[in-house]
Amino acid sequence: MLKEAISLAEVKVKTYSLPIFKGDLDKTLEKIENLFDDEIPEYLRRWFAIKLFERDEKVLAKQKMFHNLRVKTEQIITQYEDEVDDDAESIITNARYEYISSIIHRCITKKRKSHELSTSDKIDRILTNRILALPIFFLIMWLVYYVSIQTLGDLSTGFMEDTFSAISDGLGGMMEEAGVSATLQSLVLDGIVGGVGAVLGFVPQIMILFFFLSFLEDCGYMARVAFIMDRIFRRFGLSGKSFIPMLIGSGCSVPGIMASRTIENEQDRKMTIMLTPFIPCSAKMPVFVLFAAALFPEQSWVGPSMYFWGIAMVIFSGILLKKTSAFGGEPAPFVMELPQYHLPTMKGVMIHMWERARSFIVKAGTIIFIASALVWMLQTFNFSLEMVDPEESMLATIGTAIAPIFAPMGFGTWQAAFAAISGFLAKEVVVSTFAILAGLGAATEEDPNLIQVMQTMFTPASAYAFMVFTLLASPCFAAIGAIRREMGSWKWTFAALAYQTGLAYVMATLIYQIGSRI
Repeated sequence: MLKEAISLAEVKVKTYSLPIFKGDLDKTLEKIENLFDDEIPEYLRRWFAIKLFERDEKVLAKQKMFHNLRVKTEQIITQYEDEVDDDAESIITNARYEYISSIIHRCITKKRKSHELSTSDKIDRILTNRILALPIFFLIMWLVYYVSIQTLGDLSTGFMEDTFSAISDGLGGMMEEAGVSATLQSLVLDGIVGGVGAVLGFVPQIMILFFFLSFLEDCGYMARVAFIMDRIFRRFGLSGKSFIPMLIGSGCSVPGIMASRTIENEQDRKMTIMLTPFIPCSAKMPVFVLFAAALFPEQSWVGPSMYFWGIAMVIFSGILLKKTSAFGGEPAPFVMELPQYHLPTMKGVMIHMWERARSFIVKAGTIIFIASALVWMLQTFNFSLEMVDPEESMLATIGTAIAPIFAPMGFGTWQAAFAAISGFLAKEVVVSTFAILAGLGAATEEDPNLIQVMQTMFTPASAYAFMVFTLLASPCFAAIGAIRREMGSWKWTFAALAYQTGLAYVMATLIYQIGSRI
């Protein structure tokens, strides 16, 4: 046994030595190592160099020498980051994954040739390409909105209009035969049916939109979008982890805000909570569809542009807020494993679509129902509770008082001003408010009378400004409650609402003032 062991030990076995870090990265780490004095033992130099390269604050705090070297090491790190167009933490992470992959390839034999790429890898070479990734993403989102709103979704609008018109006529006939008073008939037909019907008329378009978004998520593409956005977000001081809550927020801001709990860095988490409502949710879509149909009937870019506006304002806000002491510091690293592309099951897509659309429908049957009745009452009675014309109603009085605030944005009429603030209750209320103010009963966005009323209230510039204001301003009450719970204080909550509404006001004003002069 001993002789066998000795003979085996004498046999020279070919071994492989794989350096974890290669090429220019290895040379960069050597530069950092050469800055160390004799305090650092030889066997620890590479480890400390890696930690300095990653900007590990805990390691920096342990050695006084590292603070003295910080300027020099930062120059070396920044120069290499610029050369490879990536951040230090991602560079080290990628190098480690490459090292792991190289070991696996030597240990595991696969049927296909090693140089042959999988189908997912081939697709990713195009969809996650540094140059093509963003244009492809914009094109896909434009197609999703175009098909959902202006083709398939548009075909369903006539059916919804006929349905609610039949409901309105049927209820009107029944109440007429029963001798119901004209006031109560107006409440039911113009207020409740008109307000709720105007919102529910968008359900087919919302469901088609969520069908496509659910398909993109389930097939694995949206995970790639998070990867693409991480590179962009980090460049502007945001963490790629922020995009996941924002992606969830495209259905409803409330779960999106709650999803920010997964972000460990407190500053990044609070910033994500503040910025997630900038992504268009299902409640804002009816507003955009209504204005697009009324003021931009031939402009297919208007609807998708709201999505891109939201992303642009997230990036702009990230740059702005990162310059403040409250949100300063390095963004949290974002590492995720990309799933293989696969064809989603119809059942799975339909379930996800229904989960998102259900909250929209439930809200129409509860909050919108109550809000529609309230708006009808405010536009029917004065403060003495006497039935008057809309121009003399409580609504007109309130709207006239606040209208000057909205005048710089181009919608300084009392009707538009009140519709704008009604969105703070729930964004869908904006649509029901316009329908009730127009006195059109169960109108949809294609109702020629509603379109005519909208065209008298707005110009294209003021309409687009209204859309951007609705997109960026303080979210609905439910989302405000979620912000309060996640922020943990009213101080941070009011700061978030003030920033959102202030940015909305400034951007909408700029759009109108510039747009009206072009």
